[in-house]
Amino acid sequence: MAKEGREIRPLVAGNWKMNGHSASIGEAVAVRDALAGPLASLPADVMIAPPATLIAGFAATLGKGPLLLAGQDCHPKPCGAHTGDIAAEMLKDAGAAAVIVGHSERRADHGETSAEVKAKAEAAHRAGLIEIVCIGETQSERTASHTLTVVCQQLKDSMPPSSTAANTVIAYEPVWAIGTGLTPTSDDVRDVHAAIRGDLTTLFGAEGAKMRILYGGSVKPDNAAALMSVENVNGALVGGASLKASDFLAIVQTYGGG
Repeated sequence: MAKEGREIRPLVAGNWKMNGHSASIGEAVAVRDALAGPLASLPADVMIAPPATLIAGFAATLGKGPLLLAGQDCHPKPCGAHTGDIAAEMLKDAGAAAVIVGHSERRADHGETSAEVKAKAEAAHRAGLIEIVCIGETQSERTASHTLTVVCQQLKDSMPPSSTAANTVIAYEPVWAIGTGLTPTSDDVRDVHAAIRGDLTTLFGAEGAKMRILYGGSVKPDNAAALMSVENVNGALVGGASLKASDFLAIVQTYGGG
């Protein structure tokens, strides 16, 4: 019998954060070419989220091939006097298929609340984008054994009613593991993802049971296989390891396809 969640098509997404210039297109092209060639039978979706300045150029070069593009954030409103912000509709127009909302670095650096994340997720749906909602606990919250309480509350407060399995992805990123080289144990990941799956099913019924739940937090080629094999882990949100095509493809190939 297949384990729960294994019938869900996985997603491996790379978050480039504030890295990359126009010359970085070569890395994206290498990923696209692998997906169109030796990995053409890969049973997973693959996406990168470069800085917003690169999305339109990357979209023009990559075309409508197997590599999807995403934005890293969006404003809740479609337009207006919001200097420096970018609307979900603008990301869609530039060629993005999705947008990351609620990343821990946005929550920490910009003080974003779950209510604001929910508004951005609603904006993503309004624009026809997939929302990738990030949730996760800090080191102090983990030490105090508050992981499930924090993660499940963020989930409930960040998800709009319009969320479906087609337009919504959840990314669990333990804040203490992002960029540190530290990762929770497989049992830890299993427990958190099981709790998230349970809450998604409670909130959205059959749609919640089919939503993809990604693991993020120092995902690298040498630990990807173990993490991706955990029950209810339907892919990964990859940070630094997504900047080089060779490293990112090594993670992607966890799902075979070659």
